Amino acid sequence: MFRTLQLAEQLIACRSVTPDDGGCQALIAARLQAIGFECHTLMLGPEGARVTNLWAVKRGAQAAGKLLAFAGHTDVVPTGPLAQWQSDPFVPTHRDGQLYGRGAADMKTSLAAMVVAAEEFVAAQPSHRGGLAFLLTSDEEGPSIDGTVKACEWLTERGERLDFCIVGEPTSVDRLGDMIKNGRRGTLSGKLRVIGVQGHIAYPHLAKNPIHLLAAPLAELVAERWDAGNAYFPPTSWQVSNIHAGTGASNVIPGEAVVDFNFRFSTESTPQSLKDRVHALLDRHGLAYELAWTLGGEPFLTPVGELSAALTDAIIATTGVTPVLSTTGGTSDGRFIAKICPQVIEFGPLNATIHKIDERVEVASLDPLKNIYRDTLARLLT
Repeated sequence: MFRTLQLAEQLIACRSVTPDDGGCQALIAARLQAIGFECHTLMLGPEGARVTNLWAVKRGAQAAGKLLAFAGHTDVVPTGPLAQWQSDPFVPTHRDGQLYGRGAADMKTSLAAMVVAAEEFVAAQPSHRGGLAFLLTSDEEGPSIDGTVKACEWLTERGERLDFCIVGEPTSVDRLGDMIKNGRRGTLSGKLRVIGVQGHIAYPHLAKNPIHLLAAPLAELVAERWDAGNAYFPPTSWQVSNIHAGTGASNVIPGEAVVDFNFRFSTESTPQSLKDRVHALLDRHGLAYELAWTLGGEPFLTPVGELSAALTDAIIATTGVTPVLSTTGGTSDGRFIAKICPQVIEFGPLNATIHKIDERVEVASLDPLKNIYRDTLARLLT
């Protein structure tokens, strides 16, 4: 456990608030180079907000075989109010069998476990077949513009082919190993501006209230059944996050109302089909409106196959827990990797405290996590 714990603590101590890598990838690259990895660092993005990306690869002694990549992010979300933390979020701290620090669960312990797993696997199997790689970014918790998506484009230009990818996102719910993510829903956001006519609230016949105009179509959008989902995905959901209207005065009918909404959609719907249905509904109500769309990510799905079977067997052998496959939760960089890799799944520690004050992970889970990653490598690359 000591080697995984030590590296996890070193990574937590790096102040890597997105998009700053804080030295994490240099630390990891040094470890990987020592066991024969070829490392490439890609610095992308505008000055003052540079994103650090790492591609590290080790080819097996046997040319035959497939390439498995560990993927993840070294950046973390901001800490929030420091006074609310029981200890400095960038000073790894132990209390009651837990390791505390920003990124402890999301996802620096996964990265540490992956690196040590690779070290142990290479030491035990120096003539392994296929290849082993790491794809890391410091732009997962941010806008995700100059991170994994750009690195994947770079890999495509180089002709690299990934066969398997394990993303170290914290996927476990109650016990280490109880859940694997084999896909994620897509995300599509809209900003709807309903146009009315501003006027005095005592003279509504001289104005046109956009809030009133919005009421009926909004109710329909809330009640709409977008799809039924499928065996892997829950039904597509539509949610409002913000509604803005009014001038601040109580006697003025506003001239416009703005609604921010989001789809989390399954593979049963497409971005275009959802856009078309929203526009048709709004048009049917005769609204004067403007609607700007932002596609945050397409859904991806890895059906049951070689990678999920190997990881499942490794989890059972290590913990005795049989994992379930799930596509719940938010987006991840798996959506970018899935475009260049046919089998992408996510697996990591418990996610109960991610992005929270006093983020933490159980110390006793670090060695089993490392062993699961190492056993999966052995099942696929030997």
